[in-house]
Amino acid sequence: MKELIIAFGLFLFIEGILYAIFPSKMKNMLKKLDLLKVNQLRFGGLFFAVIGFVIIYYIKKI
Repeated sequence: MKELIIAFGLFLFIEGILYAIFPSKMKNMLKKLDLLKVNQLRFGGLFFAVIGFVIIYYIKKI
């Protein structure tokens, strides 16, 4: 559970830094999300979830 909280904190830190350093680029990127189809967003989300799972599995296995 501790690792999950650390991972969530790291996610928030990285997300916050991106918005702080590149606010206009992040705003433009969010506008472009509106142009994507729902299925494209779903596939992208699943793709990154699987990659994240593989990374976590690999690191835990070591």
